[in-house]
Amino acid sequence: MKAPTRSPAELLIPGRALTFANVAEGAEGLVVSDLARAVAARPEPPAVSLAVVCRDGARMQQLARALEFFAPDLPVMQFPAWDCQPYDRVSPHGGILAQRLTTLARLSRLQGSDKPLIVLTTINAIGQRVPARETIAAQALSVAPGHVVPMDSIVSWLEHNGYSRSSTVREPGEYAVRGGILDLFPAGLDQPVRFDFFGDTLESIRSFDAETQRTLLDMRSLDLVPISEFQLVTETIRRFRMGYVAAFGAPERDDPLYEAVSEGRRHPGMEHWLPLFTERMDTLFDYLDDAPLAIEPQGEDAARERFKQIVDYYEARREAMEHPGGGAIYKPLPPDRLYLTEEEWTRRLDQAALARLTTAWTACCATTSSPTSPASIAGARCRRRRATRPCWRWSAWSPVSRPTMSL
Repeated sequence: MKAPTRSPAELLIPGRALTFANVAEGAEGLVVSDLARAVAARPEPPAVSLAVVCRDGARMQQLARALEFFAPDLPVMQFPAWDCQPYDRVSPHGGILAQRLTTLARLSRLQGSDKPLIVLTTINAIGQRVPARETIAAQALSVAPGHVVPMDSIVSWLEHNGYSRSSTVREPGEYAVRGGILDLFPAGLDQPVRFDFFGDTLESIRSFDAETQRTLLDMRSLDLVPISEFQLVTETIRRFRMGYVAAFGAPERDDPLYEAVSEGRRHPGMEHWLPLFTERMDTLFDYLDDAPLAIEPQGEDAARERFKQIVDYYEARREAMEHPGGGAIYKPLPPDRLYLTEEEWTRRLDQAALARLTTAWTACCATTSSPTSPASIAGARCRRRRATRPCWRWSAWSPVSRPTMSL
């Protein structure tokens, strides 16, 4: 009698990489969803079943679409990278920041669950430092119809957390005030919402269509998350001023960043000095806790290129600051304050339960007699130097049950 094939999820343990060899192009969605279900079925599963690190944003979107098709029942959260270069003069797009903050806020309050949950991110995103988990959890604002909450207090919260006032709400991160009505496009929602006040009492919350202004649904409650990764309040302004002087010395008179922050105004690109606004920085690894990690093919090569790019941009800014040729002042923070170092990245991977996806047979599997045979190395340990790192062929182990899809 043939022995049942063990699930590779049983071998996902910290400090021991697991290679999924010969993953067919386009089948990543099946591999990821089956692996997430297997992890969630283990005793005492982690809150996040699987975090997948993609090479770039395009690959992340492609995998998200594949999961919608192959595993429509599995919840998926995405954590994208900023859509600007390191040490840039522009800020990330509001929609990108909204999606990042929504994911961080949900992860900061996440409790253990036996239901599969997948987090998708990219090399650029996971290699960048983010606000501390406790900070993000404390910045959320919950409102519901019937609550006594002055409109001015909500408007003040919106201003401090990166929302911008406009005449008409059309994009995430915008809000508008008309009498006793507050229109708002919150982070994480597909449609804007309308708060209707009677005095200081919130009477109703309704979603509406931004184009037609027609009401869509009544909402029983709403959790608001920041649209910016830092608050611009008295405490953060004081911390920024002290940190800026400590890092770069006394500011010059024509330093637009320092002047804008000192006056409580937002300045383009100020997110690139994020560590100066907060007491402590974390990484996405800290939000994922002990969740298993999967890396797409060529992901680690992309990480090495990213670290080199960050250093190159920093050195270019440093050289321009030491030999000014006109233009606005730009004083860059050291890379290790904004991003993971390559050594820290390697250490984090070594500590995680890591699964590597590859489209080819790796060198450690070269001794297998027939790599193309269905009876190939499923569950067999490598015979070469990586004897402690098993390789698996996804098609050789029986995936856990998934819902039937009708086409």
